[in-house]
Amino acid sequence: MLVAILVPLGLASLLFTFVLFRAAIAQRVRPSAEAMFLGAITNFFDTLGIGSFAPTMAWFKFRKMVPDRLIPPTMLVGHSLPTIMQGFIFLILLGVLVDPVLLVGCALALVLGGLMGVPMVAKAKVWLIQLAVAIALLIAAVLYTMTNLHLFPAGGTASSLSPELTIAAIAANFIFGILLNFGIGHYAPSLVMLSLMGLDPRLAFPIMATGGAVTIAGAGTRHVLIGQVDLRIALAIAIGGIPAVLIAAFIVREMSLEMLRWLVTAVVLYASAVMFHSAWKGRTAGRSGLIAAGETG
Repeated sequence: MLVAILVPLGLASLLFTFVLFRAAIAQRVRPSAEAMFLGAITNFFDTLGIGSFAPTMAWFKFRKMVPDRLIPPTMLVGHSLPTIMQGFIFLILLGVLVDPVLLVGCALALVLGGLMGVPMVAKAKVWLIQLAVAIALLIAAVLYTMTNLHLFPAGGTASSLSPELTIAAIAANFIFGILLNFGIGHYAPSLVMLSLMGLDPRLAFPIMATGGAVTIAGAGTRHVLIGQVDLRIALAIAIGGIPAVLIAAFIVREMSLEMLRWLVTAVVLYASAVMFHSAWKGRTAGRSGLIAAGETG
């Protein structure tokens, strides 16, 4: 069963890698050194369970590296290859312990949701994307705080769920897949949900990583083909992130992350406030434009 999952994951990663590098070569992209460093740091701690989406969004906004409209797709494409690497690692280490129906069902649902969300974010108004990113950052800050205060559910010891809970988990992953395109990571909500359902929290990682790897590869491919991605930043994040994932997975075993989470929480809250402000200004400007058009018409 494990081989049946690893093979399509490998094919998806090869397809995405081909599309990404072909586009980068065609546009003569030169990876950003700052983005490479960002990719290394965020993916290192992503492998340890902190997450990469919120810190990446916060840094993008803080440094004004990417236009607001391009933040979610650029981040999604940039973290694709490192997330795929995580998928392989967690599948090999823990995949055989998980109920295959739950694993495959959640992965497929996340993929379908991810692909459905691509045209949504591509056609969305800028202020709506800003609002979605702001909400994502705020949710991430809350989840980090809950983690530090030990308010997350401890989880159970099960390796499978009842049919009813399995269906609920699969349905939730479909929604998580759509939200991925708006910069809302699925690791934290998936971990909380599966833990509440009684699953061993360790076994949530192969479920999250497998679904995330395939989904990001599929959605990332579509974003690259659509062209609304800053390839200079995305490619650099991928290049910096892959070795960082390997280091985190195979060298680091235990480290204190609580202080780092508090620091990330502060940065993320700041970026969320800035993005809420940008969304409000964009929405107000849009309304003013409509009023002016009505008056002149």
